[in-house]
Amino acid sequence: MTLQNRQLKLIARPVGLPKASDFRLDVVPVQEPGEGEVLVRTHFLSLDPAMRGWMREGRSYVPPVGLGEVMRAGGAGEVLESRDPNFQPGDFVVGMTGVQEYAVLPAGSVTRADPLIAPLPTWLGALGMPGMTAYFGLIEVGALKDGETVVVSAAAGAVGSVVGQIAKIKGCRVIGIAGGADKCAHVAGRLGFDAAIDYKSEDVTARLRQLCPKGIDVYFDNVGGDILDACLANLARGARIPLCGAISQYNVTGPIKGPTNYMSLLVNRARMQGFVVFDFYARYPEAVRAIAGWIAEGKLKPHEDIAVGGVEAFTPTLNRLFSGENLGKLVLKL
Repeated sequence: MTLQNRQLKLIARPVGLPKASDFRLDVVPVQEPGEGEVLVRTHFLSLDPAMRGWMREGRSYVPPVGLGEVMRAGGAGEVLESRDPNFQPGDFVVGMTGVQEYAVLPAGSVTRADPLIAPLPTWLGALGMPGMTAYFGLIEVGALKDGETVVVSAAAGAVGSVVGQIAKIKGCRVIGIAGGADKCAHVAGRLGFDAAIDYKSEDVTARLRQLCPKGIDVYFDNVGGDILDACLANLARGARIPLCGAISQYNVTGPIKGPTNYMSLLVNRARMQGFVVFDFYARYPEAVRAIAGWIAEGKLKPHEDIAVGGVEAFTPTLNRLFSGENLGKLVLKL
């Protein structure tokens, strides 16, 4: 019997939050891998805020997903067939599988995932793109120094939670900004941040002044908007701001809110720099070794929020990111 592949394809550019009608579910025969390719059975899909940008037409760091194409997504799964000597059936890998149950991929585009080091979902989180983003964004773009004061927004999310833990490992004082009492308790409790600010119930600007009396040395921005402005108002001399994302702005239908406190960069001789994690692709093994070592030592605690469902559960699961319902790395188990 020929295996059937369930695929979710983008058929309309979303306006505001993505809707089920922006996608079409197709069922097609599973393709055979060609020379230098592997056939992967997808077990877990990575749900990332960046996906919203991939659906939008326009110039960006990667081309948008084309209408009629399988929705782009990272995934983790098992090699079923291989036409490449570096992989054998039964190997576990991560790569850009797309939102589908089976993917034929160039062998050079996938990375081996060792389940003895960490479960597959962790290879999409702390040992995957979010972990790489946290590591290079903080250490390279943020030019982190031991003992500094670090503030991170979306601190209970996939990237922010790793950023804060790495900063603590590096001997820094870490303040996390998150939404809701439960998330703040997670950040300041299990993850070991020095303090957490609940942006839903607290005055972020005032709390930052209390918690960072000498100012913020590194602000890792995942959200943009008002929280970015609040952090700009509390910078230390020579501060660095790695711009990772702006999830508060991804689904707005009007003009995007830009920073109004940008003159603080001038006054404090500070630097705000955008970055894309793919720029550091050649150095991913370095970050994987470091983060895997910290996990083994119990210094870094990954956390995955695993939703269950088929590919048709993609849209409502993705939208949990924008309503703030996820805790840690959001993963869809197929």
